[in-house]
Amino acid sequence: MWSQLEVQQQIEIINGKKAPDLIIKNASYLHSIFKKWMEGNIWIYGDRIVYVGSRMPAITDGVEIVDATGKKIVPGYIEPHVHPFQLYNPETFAEYAGRLGTTTFLSDNLTFFMLLGNEKAFNVIEQLRELPFSFYWWARFDSQTVLKNERDVFNQDAIAEWLNREDVLMGGELTGWPRLMNGDPDMLASVNAAKKAGKKIEGHFPGSSERTLARMKLLGVDGDHEAMTVEEVEARLLQGFAVTLRHSSIRPDLPDLLKGILGKGHDVFDHLMMTTDGSTPSFHTDGVMDKCIQVALDAGVKPIDAYLMASYNIARYYDIADLHGVIATGRYATLNFLEDEKTPIPTDVLSKGKWLLRNNESMEPFKKVDWSIVPCFNPPFDLDEKDFEFTHQVGIEMVNDVITKPYEVTLDLSVDRLSGDHNESFLMLIDRHGKWRVNTVIKGFADHVKGFVSSYSNTGDIILIGKDKQEMLNAFREMKKMRGGMVLYEDGKVVASIPLPIGGGLSAENVEVLIEQEIELKKALSERGYKHGDAVYTFLFLQSTHLPYVRATQVGLYNVMKNEVIIPSMER
Repeated sequence: MWSQLEVQQQIEIINGKKAPDLIIKNASYLHSIFKKWMEGNIWIYGDRIVYVGSRMPAITDGVEIVDATGKKIVPGYIEPHVHPFQLYNPETFAEYAGRLGTTTFLSDNLTFFMLLGNEKAFNVIEQLRELPFSFYWWARFDSQTVLKNERDVFNQDAIAEWLNREDVLMGGELTGWPRLMNGDPDMLASVNAAKKAGKKIEGHFPGSSERTLARMKLLGVDGDHEAMTVEEVEARLLQGFAVTLRHSSIRPDLPDLLKGILGKGHDVFDHLMMTTDGSTPSFHTDGVMDKCIQVALDAGVKPIDAYLMASYNIARYYDIADLHGVIATGRYATLNFLEDEKTPIPTDVLSKGKWLLRNNESMEPFKKVDWSIVPCFNPPFDLDEKDFEFTHQVGIEMVNDVITKPYEVTLDLSVDRLSGDHNESFLMLIDRHGKWRVNTVIKGFADHVKGFVSSYSNTGDIILIGKDKQEMLNAFREMKKMRGGMVLYEDGKVVASIPLPIGGGLSAENVEVLIEQEIELKKALSERGYKHGDAVYTFLFLQSTHLPYVRATQVGLYNVMKNEVIIPSMER
């Protein structure tokens, strides 16, 4: 981590032969191991804490000295379950989160893995490592959908290259856990390789029975973040799982879970973590992990427990407490300065020795990652009348934003436009390279959306939804001009849009701008009859076979529970 020369320089500071770069004096800081507030001085050299205690260094000439009198200092917050591709990109989300005190991500690699391949993905990751922010990663074992070439993409050699990286801390999340339980050799091999490499395995077990949880523990799974009730939290803890409590845009469960835990008198907070689990941009208007800590404080969790659930507990579980989660010698110089222990939004943020926020003012922006390494989204095809032929009488009915079920379509689908008197719309999934399409009908999406397109999806393929085939075509062509994005189109004009120029799935804008774009699009969809909680997740999970009951996938309309294709995809 640090070279021999760097360590020798750090020791020279202790020996009084060299000055540190920064001294935080009169610090009242949270010591994660003692679980108490302590007083002292913090010496920092480069990106590392070289001493914490009562002393001041022998040499202070030219040193930046910060008097922390009146402040409370806590470790930088850690987000242990990040999907950093929810319209934002990893760099812009990290910059936004960092200024709110969340300075470490444990991030999903799925988009990089599927879109870039390992060589290019690792190139981007190395650029991200240069930021004043700490990135760690997962290694996915499955696509959470049905791909035409699943085994080619998720092969053992490619997965092993991720597991061999020191910044990969976790295997999973296991959206394809039934394959593991049923003895799928590829899934078993991936889990075994991860365990041999010393990585944690994260499950994905919503609503799972006690028997299923026990089986998963025996198969090597270490943790789960899908508990939706306090009883499900208890069941996971009983089986020895690490439990991460979720507070996200589609599952804001944290307040009720914490109140339930407190109500039952469980003293288990040392064994709990928290996550926002890939929430969409507008959910983060009022914070990231600082938001979770505030929820915990409001629920009645003791302040020290609340802060440790978002820092030390995570670092200890993932075996990175030698670098994160503890304000002590040898750790990264990553600190949040608070007005008081009841206010988790920091006034100052130091991340790896760099100020991200100083006296409530943002410091210089992050160095830009070269996103040109991501292939440009430029579909080499147009759509024609044949593409808009709908002949099958089985459709997708939305139960909520992400749960769907099959239903029988009774509409005349040969018409150019559907009536606004019902909530059924045409739905198309089209290969991003134009090789195939899946045509069906979606019920319950909206009443009056004429044409909508999204290049943001689980696989990077293209989703079209609408009442009017011509307006759907117009939206598609507008999206092509933008080189990727979401477009709502009607009456010959764009009503709302979100440009996604990085590979067709990621915005290049800062998160503040993206939040406004997302709010505008969701408002426009709501005005046209979208009544569910999070439209962005509807598009993301339309292909996701870890959710019931029917999905549009690369192989066709797919019955998840029966593992069978209802309507096959059509070659173009």
